[in-house]
Amino acid sequence: MPETIYDVLRESHENQRSLCRKLLRSKSRTQERQDLFTALRIELAAHAAAEERYLYVPILMHDMGLMVSRHALAEHHEVDEIVEEMQKTDISDRGWIAKARTLSKKVHHHLREEEKGFFQVSGKILSGAQKNQTGEAVSEGFRAHAQGARRKIARANRIDGAVNGRRRSSSLRRRSTTRIAER
Repeated sequence: MPETIYDVLRESHENQRSLCRKLLRSKSRTQERQDLFTALRIELAAHAAAEERYLYVPILMHDMGLMVSRHALAEHHEVDEIVEEMQKTDISDRGWIAKARTLSKKVHHHLREEEKGFFQVSGKILSGAQKNQTGEAVSEGFRAHAQGARRKIARANRIDGAVNGRRRSSSLRRRSTTRIAER
């Protein structure tokens, strides 16, 4: 039997829950924490993009699905804002882990609501064929979005690395100039 949209999304939900748990348990100032955060960002971005495109949009077209879709979209936006705040905060900062806890709570809340309410409403709206076709589309869309998110993050990391490298080298130059001047 082909995977339905709900099978694909539940698999992603479990992955998100696992990444949130691991992130909160990771040690501060470690590469593991950075890698887990990157993996979670990719999973959340790919999941939201595929879900919004292949599930929320068709459900928004029906009166019965309008309110639940709007609510789910608003929660995706809230998650995006928390992730953005976390990206602006140093990962070793105490405030970062507090934001990670907030993100985890928001993600868990959203997944629970989606599985207990949204899936039931959308299940009444979509036909069996739509659920199967949409399941395939979500799988493909999810992979494509994840791949795009990975490229985007890698590009941003290269830019950050180049900028930080220039900052370090100019800082080193200032320190050596100061030392030479002090002699």
